[in-house]
Amino acid sequence: MSLIVQKYGGSSVADAESIKRVAKRIVETRKAGNEVVVVVSAMGDTTDELMDLANKVVPQPSGRELDMLLTAGERIAMALLAMAIKSLGVDARSYTGSQAGMITDAQHGSARIVDVTPGRVRAAIDAGAVAIVAGFQGFNRGTGDITTLGRGGSDTTAVALAAALGASVCEIYTDVDGVFTTDPRMVPSARKIDRITSEEMLELAAAGAKVLYIRAVEYARRHGVTLHVRSSFNNNEGTLVVNPVDGESNVEEPLIAGVAADLSQAKITVVGVPDIPGKAAQIFTTVAGSGANIDMIVQNGSLALTGRTDISFTLPKTDGPATLAALESAKDDIGFETLQFDDQIGKLSLVGAGMRTNAGVSAKLFTALFEAGINIEMISTSEIRISVVTRADIIKQAVTVVHTAFDLDSNDGEAQVYGGTGR
Repeated sequence: MSLIVQKYGGSSVADAESIKRVAKRIVETRKAGNEVVVVVSAMGDTTDELMDLANKVVPQPSGRELDMLLTAGERIAMALLAMAIKSLGVDARSYTGSQAGMITDAQHGSARIVDVTPGRVRAAIDAGAVAIVAGFQGFNRGTGDITTLGRGGSDTTAVALAAALGASVCEIYTDVDGVFTTDPRMVPSARKIDRITSEEMLELAAAGAKVLYIRAVEYARRHGVTLHVRSSFNNNEGTLVVNPVDGESNVEEPLIAGVAADLSQAKITVVGVPDIPGKAAQIFTTVAGSGANIDMIVQNGSLALTGRTDISFTLPKTDGPATLAALESAKDDIGFETLQFDDQIGKLSLVGAGMRTNAGVSAKLFTALFEAGINIEMISTSEIRISVVTRADIIKQAVTVVHTAFDLDSNDGEAQVYGGTGR
């Protein structure tokens, strides 16, 4: 008997009929002889709606109370799903994150899992029941408060439970058939990937691919959890995300796994920085103090006449206001001239383990963008990734031409998107 953890996103449980459909799939898995643990997100756009409601009541809601509010969405979904499963003749028991043993730190809104003690979940499946766990939420022992894990928290909940319970696989159900070579909403000719390494998936997630969140992929990679990304709208095989076996050759792996686009970032340019030792350290110490996560950094050459340079970096748009305020307050100490903020950028990332052993990837990428008349503003690389920043309004064109240049287009027609959100 295999233990399978299944996670269903908001689009998979968006309404009553969707919940009934998901319940039938879970019951089929259970009747096939498997032990089943299910992690569920809030229905449809419930979390966003609750967030909007909170912001209408007060401009800056308390983190503690916001977590109490937002976790209501998953509790509703888990209870309804348990009811639907029971109506099909299979026992099901629903648990909140704290009841399921998801122990986190005390950071409201973006808590991290520090321990998993799934005693009640284990007892339920030992008794023959399907255990339904509310995703996205946990519990801090020190404060006694409910916490939330941030965006993608239900994926992380599922992976953490799979690791703690020794599950054979963690199935992540969404509204597309798996992981694609790029977002099929942006490029309908995107091709489904049958198997991808956790290393490549980690880079794609970090670069903006939305089908899996980076924290879940990172947790799965660290704990050796195999992920199976598939659609809840059919029974097709999806994409396996696996850790390569030590010594496994990548010779047969494709050169490029996929292309990701990210429109959630902005660029800050610190203009007229004195080109002397220590100034970059001052800038990024100030940025770190604002809580911002920096992605790409570019420093221009120093102008001989002025002895000054410009330093540009990208960060999440949501971190922009606080970072600009922190830098402005440190302007006299750092000695820069002005700040520029640009929230109309897009990042394109090309990812593939085959880059390690194949020359010419950069040349092909830059040639494809050049021939399409697309200007590049920033570049960064890792061993298996090349990222470039361009204008937000042409990012779709950029992804399309690069996808075609690397022969990633499917020959099987357009990809099917069932729910429309990817979650």
